[in-house]
Amino acid sequence: MSLFFILIIILTLLVFVVPKNYKHYYTLVILLAGTIITTVKSFLSLGVNGGAVDTGLPLPAGRLDFTIDSLSAFFILVVNVTVLTGFLYSRGYLKPYYESRSSLRFSLHYFAYLWLWLSMILVLIAREGFMFLIVWEIMALSSFILVIFDAEDTAIMKTGISYLIQMHVGMFLLLLAFLITAGDEGITGFDVLKEYFSGHSNVLIFLLFFAGFGIKAGFIPFHTWLPQAHPAAPSHVSGVMSGVMIKMGIYGIMRVLISVQHDLLQIGVIILVISLLSSIMGVMMAIMQHDLKKLLAYHSIENIGIIGIGLGLGTIGLSSGNSVLSLLGYSGALLHVLNHSLFKSLLFFNAGSVYHAAHTRNVEHLGGLMKKMPFTALFFLAGSLAICGLPPFNGFISEYLIYAGMFKSLASASLYQSLALLASIAGLALTGGLAVFCFTKAFGIVFLGQPRTDKADAAREVHRGMLLPQLLPLSLIILIGLASPLFLKPVFAIVSGGFGLGEAGFHEESITASLASVSILGGIFVVLTIVILAGRKLYLGKKEVTSGPVWGCGYPAAGPVQQYTATSWVYNYNHLARPLLQTKKIMEDIREDEIFPSPRSFSSESHDVFRKYLVDKPVGFISRLLKLIAVMQTGRIQHYILYAFLFMLAILLLTYFGII
Repeated sequence: MSLFFILIIILTLLVFVVPKNYKHYYTLVILLAGTIITTVKSFLSLGVNGGAVDTGLPLPAGRLDFTIDSLSAFFILVVNVTVLTGFLYSRGYLKPYYESRSSLRFSLHYFAYLWLWLSMILVLIAREGFMFLIVWEIMALSSFILVIFDAEDTAIMKTGISYLIQMHVGMFLLLLAFLITAGDEGITGFDVLKEYFSGHSNVLIFLLFFAGFGIKAGFIPFHTWLPQAHPAAPSHVSGVMSGVMIKMGIYGIMRVLISVQHDLLQIGVIILVISLLSSIMGVMMAIMQHDLKKLLAYHSIENIGIIGIGLGLGTIGLSSGNSVLSLLGYSGALLHVLNHSLFKSLLFFNAGSVYHAAHTRNVEHLGGLMKKMPFTALFFLAGSLAICGLPPFNGFISEYLIYAGMFKSLASASLYQSLALLASIAGLALTGGLAVFCFTKAFGIVFLGQPRTDKADAAREVHRGMLLPQLLPLSLIILIGLASPLFLKPVFAIVSGGFGLGEAGFHEESITASLASVSILGGIFVVLTIVILAGRKLYLGKKEVTSGPVWGCGYPAAGPVQQYTATSWVYNYNHLARPLLQTKKIMEDIREDEIFPSPRSFSSESHDVFRKYLVDKPVGFISRLLKLIAVMQTGRIQHYILYAFLFMLAILLLTYFGII
């Protein structure tokens, strides 16, 4: 394994000397070899040496040890599937850029992609604190390079810099947390956390870790980078960032939770409150978006919130010895990590296909793409049903586990636990309902109806090189939904071993059996749907189709102008949510001297209130302050000498009077 690390590092550097037309295939070979080796190691960790495989990297100063345990293995498998799928999809997506972008630009892109994958793998297996932070920093830098692929666009470059700054804020918080928890010999890392937590307050240090990891994960209010970076990045990068990179924050939180010894109830409630806020506000803000990728980005926040709900409930269960709630909460969260990586990467790939074909991400400028891009529409529909948590798709399974944990625990819960459970049930149900509303809008406006612009009318299905890679996440989405019992046993085992739950105190067979029934019914539904659609096609294929004018009592057939827009679809919702969301209407007023008003357009955009008050206003204040200070930058050396003289004089006076 150590030779593997060294070889991968060397090979990634050689991507700069490979000819431009072969860089993709060269990177693919490295990625395939790397994912195969790490996948094999991950499967071995599930059954060897108590679920752990030790590996390492020899260095001049000594051996750097890594460990793959069952939790690491699970995340590695998730990373490998999404990263490999995203790279296969990228070939078709980046093809139009080959003529306009230099060889160096593609070298940097492929180099950063490899290092993003490698850094995530190392994050998952590193145990020592400073090594963890080093690879965590590499992950931030490599993803930054990927985000600014179109660096000529000033807005994208600004977004990339904002993303990098916020990642380093999280880096600082994690560094501080590891330094505080360092052992007597100065050793930091996850292995010494249990010792620290056993003799110190758990809540404050956990909050420090949670804030550092929460910035990466995208929990509200730490999410402000996410809705900006995902739309700015190429779609395959967005799929990887949303699918697996933000899950590194979830992994870090779970690692810390494994070591927590006290104050579990307080910690669980904190996670639960933040997660409920993230899930509800994330989907509420997603509904108001007209940029398809920004809409999906806010849904990443929503799903991170769902994962957090499972983690919060699991921690509350640990505090009271409720093994049912702990096992189902943590298992639902862990399985949703996998499920979200699949359907969210699929949805981002489809958003990229729509942009590739219609050259716009604004849903108001789309419409009627189902006839022009049938496979993309089908894939997007499957991803939409999965993200809404509807059977027989995978999103239903993980959310079902969380629901099952809550309902099974209500009867024996205390008053405070009952309140937490009821709030979680209501919040998760509200999130699911709003998600259905949002994706009804997204799919309906983008793919149904008639094309609203010439760009949408000219759209055609993307090349099979962009479609075929999407079959892998689509197949897994359906497989998990229809054969969920196959995935439950290993997830239960990982959670039970990691959190020391032992016997869950209930028959796992009851959960497995109920989900098996759902899977059977879902399978029957899928088969019947296919049969009905095939029969319909065969029946209608034999009939002669004629067309003619539509009669509607003198009203002609509705055209693109008369159909629903994204704004009109959410009009009533906008009024209901106005106290929580800030929506700006954009419309040119009619002047008094206009007897016959000229054509006008109407649009609306929603602003993130958290970004406004946590990022934009502080940054604006700092910018104004720096402009005042900039008056001193005259460019004349005599002025700078004067500043130095005044500074030394001030130091002298302060020292003389004993102030310093």
